[in-house]
Amino acid sequence: MNIIRKYFPGLNDLQMEQLGMLRGLYEEWNARINVVSRKDIEQLYERHVLHSMSIAKFIQFVPRTQIMDVGTGGGFPGIPLAILFPESDFYLVDSIAKKIKVVTEVASALELKNVKAGQMRAEQVAQQFDFVVSRAVTAFPDFVNLVKGKIKMDNRNLLANGILYLKGGDFEEEIKPFGNKAVVYKLDDLFDEEFFETKKLIHLTIKK
Repeated sequence: MNIIRKYFPGLNDLQMEQLGMLRGLYEEWNARINVVSRKDIEQLYERHVLHSMSIAKFIQFVPRTQIMDVGTGGGFPGIPLAILFPESDFYLVDSIAKKIKVVTEVASALELKNVKAGQMRAEQVAQQFDFVVSRAVTAFPDFVNLVKGKIKMDNRNLLANGILYLKGGDFEEEIKPFGNKAVVYKLDDLFDEEFFETKKLIHLTIKK
């Protein structure tokens, strides 16, 4: 938890308590259902929690913002973001039932009233959202195709509605087709840890 305090010193007691519970919850569930890689469970707060929370360094969701987390796995980035933004609504989807089971149980243990989860593919979701978030579930152009039509056109946040995609490595060719609608933020500008050296956040604005 020291790494969370280092980069997010202004969190309230409830948020710190909920974030502090994540290690025990994921260790317990990971022993039954492998949703976090075994090597990463020791680095949960750096490689999963802080990585997810990095989105909050670029946008503060206003109340009632609706966010869908696609391919959420065990609940990242959706669960940490839901802790940070209790007045926004999060819908976490994954096609694998056991992963959604973990998400549901973790959200329940944390008493997160702003989280719903569903076992489905993004294409099956009928609702529209202000933002779609994800952690590199596929090549970026393929992801955009998966979620097209899922994003509302009316902006209420300082950052324009669209996709917030956490991705590592070299993906310049992947985002070329989107021109200046895709903005890339380097996470190593924010975080000192080696893990973040190649990590980026892509914000793709969705316009009419």
